[in-house]
Amino acid sequence: MLYNLNNDGNQASKIKFVELSLPDKEVVMDAIITAGGIPKPGQPLYQYTRGGPKALLKINGKPLVQYVLDAIGEAQHIERVVLVSLDENSGVTCKKPLAFVPHQGGMLDNIRAGTEMALKLNPAADYVLISVSDTPTYTPEIIDWAIEAALETSHDAYYYLITRTIFEKRYPDSNREYVWMKDVEVSGSTLGILATKLMTSDKEFWGKLIAGRKSVWKQALNFGVGNLIKALLHRLSIEDALAVFRERMGVSGRAIFSPYAELAFDVDEDHEFEYLRKFLAAEE
Repeated sequence: MLYNLNNDGNQASKIKFVELSLPDKEVVMDAIITAGGIPKPGQPLYQYTRGGPKALLKINGKPLVQYVLDAIGEAQHIERVVLVSLDENSGVTCKKPLAFVPHQGGMLDNIRAGTEMALKLNPAADYVLISVSDTPTYTPEIIDWAIEAALETSHDAYYYLITRTIFEKRYPDSNREYVWMKDVEVSGSTLGILATKLMTSDKEFWGKLIAGRKSVWKQALNFGVGNLIKALLHRLSIEDALAVFRERMGVSGRAIFSPYAELAFDVDEDHEFEYLRKFLAAEE
């Protein structure tokens, strides 16, 4: 089974979360955090960043990326961290060994450069965890769950989906956008796990894929007009998407439903920043 979804018709009962049963051997990998976004005048968050990196935007006195580093740095299954687009002068820290890589110009190039650094540090690495820098809701336990849930199987790519029900239970009135698939209404995670060999795949295609990562319509167009029509009619299932991805890219993927809404709350809009500022302050 490529994703954790049953077929008994009721959305609430369809979801089957991963039950972990890993072998006793230690599972570790390196993490890559991309931190390249700088809002421009007129764009969301510029009134807060004023020309600075979004990753260093502070919520309750702590930069967004520091929240990510704190969670990943305390995760048991992370060995090292590669931070792309910031340097030592940024003032961020991590409990795990931290390597810095200069900004490469775009997300795909940043991921590639981060992966190259991870392979330089550990040439035997089969997988890397890749995360954005603007999700201050991670916890070490959630990071470990994501790795354990993924590596129960052997696929090239792992991605996490959060149902609207789960997200809105954790973050009510957050005004998030969701993708309505044939099977379920979901939000995508802000991290994933990739086989290091994938970074040698078609650069142009990966660029399009990353540029449209939050839009099912852009993704479907990358995979063909027929799939775009199915998506517009809400007929594109998660299984369809994985099958086409495998056919077009030669990549085996697995979508994992997460019980943790925290994996999907990145800060892209002003209202998201204000929401999380209040939410995290109330949780402290």
